[in-house]
This record gives sequence, structure tokens and C-alpha cells, in this order.
Amino acid sequence: MNAEPILIGADVGTTNIKVVAFDGSGRALEGASSPTPTYFPKPGRAHYDPNELWNSFAATLRQVTEKLGDPGRVASIAVASMGEAAVPLDSSGQPTHNIIAWFDGRAGPQAERLGRVAGQDRLFGLTGLSLQPIFGLCKLLWLKENEPDAYARTATWLNVADYMAFRLCGVAATDYSLASRTLALDLHGLRWAGELLEEVGISPDLFAPLRGGGSFLGPVTPDAASQTGLPESAGVAAGGHDHVCGALAVGVTQKGTMLNSLGTAEAIFLPLERPLTDPQVGHQGYTQGAHVAGQYYVFGGQYTSGASVEWLREAFGGVDYDTLIAEAEEVPPGSLGAYFLPHLRLANPPHDDPAARGAFVGLSTDVKRGALFRAVLEGLAYDSRNSLEPLLAHSGLDELGAIYAIGGGTQNRLLMRIKAAVSNQAITVVGVEEATSLGAAILGGIGAGVYADIPSALEGLRYAENPVEPAQEEVSFYDAAFRRVYGRIYPSLRGVHHEIQALQSQHFS
Repeated sequence: MNAEPILIGADVGTTNIKVVAFDGSGRALEGASSPTPTYFPKPGRAHYDPNELWNSFAATLRQVTEKLGDPGRVASIAVASMGEAAVPLDSSGQPTHNIIAWFDGRAGPQAERLGRVAGQDRLFGLTGLSLQPIFGLCKLLWLKENEPDAYARTATWLNVADYMAFRLCGVAATDYSLASRTLALDLHGLRWAGELLEEVGISPDLFAPLRGGGSFLGPVTPDAASQTGLPESAGVAAGGHDHVCGALAVGVTQKGTMLNSLGTAEAIFLPLERPLTDPQVGHQGYTQGAHVAGQYYVFGGQYTSGASVEWLREAFGGVDYDTLIAEAEEVPPGSLGAYFLPHLRLANPPHDDPAARGAFVGLSTDVKRGALFRAVLEGLAYDSRNSLEPLLAHSGLDELGAIYAIGGGTQNRLLMRIKAAVSNQAITVVGVEEATSLGAAILGGIGAGVYADIPSALEGLRYAENPVEPAQEEVSFYDAAFRRVYGRIYPSLRGVHHEIQALQSQHFS
């Protein structure tokens, strides 16, 4: 009798690199995590060193393979990663520049010029994306204009998950879900937008061949096997964008369901049968892409969800989460009149405003640490609702059949209770500790032939589902607070934030 195959899924995220080995039913066998090595040279900028990132990934992967009794059972590996971050490689596969972090805003001037040259509505109609500096094409233009020597040597542009797969098997490819985050993919034709790229002076040849998530790329190379402990018999498959892989893992593949992925950033993820074409969707900052399960998705959410929680915790001297949650639970709904706008990097949809910044309003001497922390959690819940409601209207949905939640933020019991009350809908917390890694592992299993297809893979998964019901005594308060107060905060502060940005640019850029 042959031993059951092991499937490894990896998640190279903003904060951590996570690697998990699963059996065919989605049960985690072994796992390891390490910090994502990140550099912050100046405000608004961040990058990763490609070789250092690979070495950290390989070391984390080796921790897992060394725990396995028989690593020869590993049938496959696939990698998910954050989007909007890529490695420029020369013709021999060596990096020509650091990886600009997904949230780095340095390409703002290039994005503005791209909008003037190509037209924001045209870009949205072609790529499904609202124009933002974080997308790959903007970063390529920045590289061309600011690091011309590095750009001249660049032969291939690989997203982070693509790069890890390339280091594992030597095959350069980009899956459709990560290609969706480059601003260079014709979303309707699922091909690189060659005419657009040539128009803005970028060679289409810089982009790797497109492959569907779960496509077999090749076996693990001897060099990668020696670094990671993987057997050379293991197959490497195309992975995908982290939030999309998480949606796959919990079965959010059909219209009418929603994934709420709560990590450093937060995704509101709705499957679509076809891309939305109304330019207003783009004007409001929503983005779309190809689902690893087939068809499409539309994406809202927040850029600094878990990041807001961590920011406040660090501001309080690193106090532990349990203490903050316990103190916040003693504060009544409404946080004693304090409200928090969670725009710590830029505004969240439906506001397309990179100059926006976060704020506390309604502060008084009554508002102590617990109230501030509760205000942050409430602000995150309000902003999620603020992002979701227009998205439902654009998608032609009156309501959702189900909301599934994954990610580290689901461990915050108070946040989940507040989110359920603010949305007035049950939220099912899925008992998969590393859903993104599981989604990647599923894709690897498809590439290796362990699963016949995605439906059969999902049918065999086993995990707990824990619904969080809204507390009805809180629903009416939160509904009134959202409609009467929260919705007015951003419009009231928008002009102030733009003046602050202008002042900072004049004196400190």
C-alpha cells in the first residue's frame, strides 16, 4: 500500500513566511513560520532583498521537511504570496534590484503619468484595476526612470510567489491571479496587454508566460532540494495571490459568498462570473482579477487592518493582545465617543485616495487605552461595511448567502463580535489556521495529480466552522453610528489630509 502523499503550501506574506505540510484532507501535519525580512529606508518606502527572502523561505521550508518522518512522501509544493511585489531578473536569473514592497508608494508620479497617457477608465476597462501606485506596471516604470542600469539588465519580472517557484524548479511563469495585480494583464482575454505596454514604453517580453494556478511547472531542482530538504521527485505548481488562495481553501468560489481575509491587510473578496465594467467601480478604488478556481473576483477591503491593531499595540509599548482585548471589552459600544479612521497608508475603497491618512476623532479625557483599542476595532468594522455595501450594489447582490473569515485577525474575539454586529450578519470563522497555505497546497496537489480538479479537492477537505452571530442589542447602535457619524469622517478630513501631504512633500521629500 502506497503512503499517502504530502502536499506543501507556502505563504510569503507581508509580515511572515509560513510553510505548512498537509495531508489530502487538508489536515496540517507540520508547519513553520519566520519573519519576512523587510527594510524601511525612509517613510513611505519599503523593500525586500530577493536572495535574503529566498534564503528565509528555503530555511523555513527546511524546518518543515526536517520534521516530516518521510519527506520523500512530499508530492508537490506551490507558493502563494502578497501581490504587487516582484523581482526584476536578468537573463541569467539574477536579481537586478530589490523587491519594492507591495505597499510602497514611491511610484506615485509614474501612476499619475500613466493615468494621463493611458486613461484611468481605459486602464480599468482593460485590466479591472483602479489605478494605484502599488501595481507592478507603475513600479516597472519607476525602475526604468530611476534605476536605468538595473532596468536595462532586467529580462523578466516575476511576482514573489513566481520567484519562489522559479528558485524551486527553474521555470519562470506567472499565474493569472498574480498577473491580475500588475496592471499589465488584459483581464477579459487573460493575456498580457501588449499594446498598452508598448504604448507606455515597457517591453511585453519582460512578463513571464501565463499559467493557471495549479499548473505543473516542473520538478524540484537538485540545488533547491539540497537547500530545502524537498525530494527531487516533488512537483512544483503555479500558486497564486494570497487572498485568492485563501478563498479557494474555504470554498469561496461562487457568486453570493464572501471571504473576509484578516491579515496585515484585509480583503473583502467576492467571486464573480465575469468582470465588472462600470467605470465607477474603478473610480471607487475596487480591483478585480482572475480567480485561481476559474472565473473572476472583485476585491475591496482595507490596506491596514491588522497593521492598525499592531500599530496601536506598539504605540502602547508592546502590551499583549489579551490585555488590550480584555480592557476593550469593558468599554461599551461606541468607545466613549471615540472613532478611528483606519487609513494608515491610503484610503480604502470606495475612496480612491492615496493621500488619505488615519485619524482618531471624538477624543476626551474619558478615553483611555481600552477605549482607544475598541475604537480601532470598531473603525475596522465600520470601514469593512463601508467597502462592502457599494460592492454588493455593483455586483447585483441584495445580500450575501454566507461570509467566511480566515486569517490572524479572526483570533481577536472582540473584533469578530463587533464585525458581526456592524454587518448584522453571522460570520463563519473557518478553523483553518493557515488557509492561504492550504489553498496553495491544493493547487500543488492538482498540479501533481493528487486531486482530479478543484471541486474534488474541496469535497475532501475537513475543517471546523464556527459562526459568530451578531449581538442584536448592539446592532441598532452600530447601524446608527455607521450611518450618522462614521460615514462623515473621511469627507470631513479629506482636505486636511491633502494639505498635510503637500506640506510634508514641500519640506521633507
